[in-house]
Amino acid sequence: MVTVVLTIHLELPSVESLKDKRRLLKPLMTRLRKDFNISIAEVDSNDRHREALIGAAVISNKGSFGHQVISQVVNRIESDPSVVVADYQVESY
Repeated sequence: MVTVVLTIHLELPSVESLKDKRRLLKPLMTRLRKDFNISIAEVDSNDRHREALIGAAVISNKGSFGHQVISQVVNRIESDPSVVVADYQVESY
């Protein structure tokens, strides 16, 4: 069993309040959870309205499959015009 974990730092240039941030992130994370069957949550920067730190995880029996899913998740997030990917890190356990 392999767990692949993504930590992704997002910049949210169009967000003016924490309410706007929630309005933007919640549907994004719900779509990713549904489309890729991943666990995902905001893990830090909760009080900063123009940035977010999101954690996502995939558990699979093959590391290559987990990395493939995480790569697709990153690509999907990067294609969203309302967020800017500042940095991300992928780890396997």
